[in-house]
Amino acid sequence: MHPRVGDYLALLKPRVMSLVVFTGLVGLVAAPGDIHPVLAILAILCIAVGAGASGALNMWYDSDIDAVMSRTKGRPIPAGRLTDGDALGFGVALSVGSVVVLGLFINVLSAALLAFTILFYVVVYTMWLKRRTAQNIVIGGASGALPPVIGWAAVTGTVSWEPLLLFAIIFMWTPPHFWALSLFAKGDYEKVGVPMLPVVSGQRETRKQILIYSVLLVPLAISPSLLGMAGTLYGAVSSVLGAGFLVLAWRVWRGEDMTQPRRLFLFSILYLFALFAALLVEKLVGLS
Repeated sequence: MHPRVGDYLALLKPRVMSLVVFTGLVGLVAAPGDIHPVLAILAILCIAVGAGASGALNMWYDSDIDAVMSRTKGRPIPAGRLTDGDALGFGVALSVGSVVVLGLFINVLSAALLAFTILFYVVVYTMWLKRRTAQNIVIGGASGALPPVIGWAAVTGTVSWEPLLLFAIIFMWTPPHFWALSLFAKGDYEKVGVPMLPVVSGQRETRKQILIYSVLLVPLAISPSLLGMAGTLYGAVSSVLGAGFLVLAWRVWRGEDMTQPRRLFLFSILYLFALFAALLVEKLVGLS
């Protein structure tokens, strides 16, 4: 079977990559200063390629367990449409290319942050933490939280508290988002021995941790409007959706079935997108 373009695109985890790219774009737009539109597009493209490279290398390393899990067995490698070598070569080439281009055409700091993001996701999360500790998502979430910092650094050549606050929001969002997923995908993780929190500590503890992290996340997500980084629109969106997030997290904690975790998982994607969309709109129309 000859690999198709679509198989290589699937290696990039496009749905995951789209949210990563969007948060990187918001970091770039929110940053003070100017960047040429062509360079801005190039920076976002490099972030996208770097994120896709991380996904490809993750699929290369995890191809053994992907073949067993029902949620992932249709991916290109376990399905036999690509080989491990195809994914490894593709991922390495994209990783090196995205970092080099960002360093040559934008600045060294943003390139270094992108390189760190890729290495952290592939080496620290995928190779080390994922199969060893139930805290894999908590620590590993740092890689997915860095794109707005990279976008900010692409414009300013520096890192300040504002992009670090955006980093913190995504970092705190990641555990309840993925633990909600792991509740209804528990059987898959058990089959392959991945120590996700429901497998190691049980559903009740996982539901409690989801509520705890949600309670910490929501005020943190509102704080940009309180600190002058964002305006009224962001404050309203983060407050209203934050209330919804807490209600769903409370229902996950109180419930026993899989309906509420699924709802929280889907809502959490909307929540993070809406937060960053509100910030983007404010910056583009000059509301903050």
